[in-house]
Amino acid sequence: MGAVETAVILVVAILLGWGAIEIACKPCLQTSRSALNRSLDPDYDPDDEIATPYVEPAAPGRAQESSAAFPESPKKSTKHKGESAAASTGF
Repeated sequence: MGAVETAVILVVAILLGWGAIEIACKPCLQTSRSALNRSLDPDYDPDDEIATPYVEPAAPGRAQESSAAFPESPKKSTKHKGESAAASTGF
């Protein structure tokens, strides 16, 4: 059983090492994977990147999460005219 135990320990060590590298190099890996996906996408046109940034297509079977559907709006102030910031917070 020594060979089986050694093989199991080796597989677990490789998986933990791979996970550590994925976590440590996440920003670099995301950038490179995005570039690979962009270069392999037949509908990608580099000339369009100036007008609209590249958005990776959603995986089939998943709901598409898009922040573009909800653009950021300026925060509305709850102060009334003539009311100072100190008076509105109670200080």
